[in-house]
Amino acid sequence: MSADPAPKAGRREWAGLGVLSLSCLLLALDLNVLHLALPSISADLRPSSSQLLWIVDIYGFLIAGFLLIMGGLGDRIGRRKLLLGGAAAFSAASVLAAYSQSAEMLIAARALLGIAGATLMPSTLSLLRNMFLDEGQRTVAITVWLNSFLVGGLIGPVIGGILVENFWWGSVFLLGVPVMVLLLILGPVVLPEFRSDDSEPLDLLSVLLALGAVLPVIYGLKEIAKDGLSVAPMVLFVLGLAIGVLFVRRQRGLTSPLLDLSLFSNRGFTASLTMLTLVTAATSGTLLFCFQFLQSVKALSPFDAGLMMLPATAVSIGASLVVPTVLRKYKPTHVAAVGMGCAVTGFLALTLVGTSIGLVFLVGGSVVMYAGLAPVQVLGTNLIVGNAPPERAGAASAMQETSAEFGMSLGVALLGSIGTAVYRGMLESDAPGAVPAGSLETAQESIGAAISEAREISGAAGTQLRETARDAFTNALQVTSAISAGIVAISAVVVIALLRHQPAEEQDKTDEAHIQPDQGPTQASTP
Repeated sequence: MSADPAPKAGRREWAGLGVLSLSCLLLALDLNVLHLALPSISADLRPSSSQLLWIVDIYGFLIAGFLLIMGGLGDRIGRRKLLLGGAAAFSAASVLAAYSQSAEMLIAARALLGIAGATLMPSTLSLLRNMFLDEGQRTVAITVWLNSFLVGGLIGPVIGGILVENFWWGSVFLLGVPVMVLLLILGPVVLPEFRSDDSEPLDLLSVLLALGAVLPVIYGLKEIAKDGLSVAPMVLFVLGLAIGVLFVRRQRGLTSPLLDLSLFSNRGFTASLTMLTLVTAATSGTLLFCFQFLQSVKALSPFDAGLMMLPATAVSIGASLVVPTVLRKYKPTHVAAVGMGCAVTGFLALTLVGTSIGLVFLVGGSVVMYAGLAPVQVLGTNLIVGNAPPERAGAASAMQETSAEFGMSLGVALLGSIGTAVYRGMLESDAPGAVPAGSLETAQESIGAAISEAREISGAAGTQLRETARDAFTNALQVTSAISAGIVAISAVVVIALLRHQPAEEQDKTDEAHIQPDQGPTQASTP
């Protein structure tokens, strides 16, 4: 006997999706607007170089560290409650950041923003899991949710530039306050509350072990990406992995763990988490070189470099919008195979980038790559939240977000280190002999340093150093793109093998008995 079809979402749920997507758009926008305000912040607060790095990095750093904790907390106290509490904290921290009087105060405010942001991201996705029980509607909702991040990243630099040009630097932080106030007003009306009815309080030792595992790993990867392989970040990375082992062992002995390891017994969940981690790693590492190529090799302004990537972003949004229709007709393995095959083709196109026709292959390859990756991201996210039990939706959503943060850091660190090694090796072997040893050593630090150093050397030697550095960096981009193509191809084989039995439009087998409603219906319904 077939199971009853899942109830359809109504006006209330779709209105709730709009509110949740607006808050996600804000989070993405907040990640992008700060860079345009950095010159004004530097002139006003006069931070040291180390403080300036922490102003930029601590927000995403603490989001990554607290995602698992906040996902588990939302499952216990209620996802709407956590979301609204996070929105209030985010607003207060935004005001604190806007009116910071010192670099230390701004770093502290950005840290609070990161912790508050960690409450918002898993709460929004886990609420979608419970609001949209019908799989087809949930796919549409997740598509809208993902595109809100893309749109936020797209308009962030534009809005940030307008604010910095017409107001003071603190205005970029106040941008999110009206959105969060709107969320606080409309959230209780359009968002139902969901929580697990059998969860124990958070295990404090698990919380400490989670922070001890995630933070050193992410920090170590960031330092490796910035300065290359060295003892200190490697020690931190290994220490984080060791604490992670202790964390996993702790979860196995708890009746209500912070991280439910039984989720990994589901092939759809494990395959999707693996796929998103590897794809994010490949993409983030390659894009790091793409943007540097545009600005340092092709000498484009940051604005023009952003324009070059607009076609890829637009195609990504368009491609993701067709996923709900495609998944009703084709199995996930077919969608994953076509999407990842398209992404591999795009990466391979980037291996053909040269200094003379670089823009053609870079823009075209990016478009093809994004066209393939967008459906993969929608598919993966949908399978992660769809294969998780409703009472563990918060933890599953947090794992999806954490895997993205880990994949991003891993990609930048791994591919960044390989690309830098290729660049330095080629520059050392091909640099003209007339270049002073000190200048060559400086040029090996980065393509930007090489261009600056070439300006200081008169005559043919300076010109030759600049061209050699550009050729070396182009070669580094080609190598990292080829490695990224290999990573995506290997992950495609693994994912297709794990998902081969997953049917198209699989019916949701939601067990509402595990969900305790505080306010609103246990199932998505029209109010």
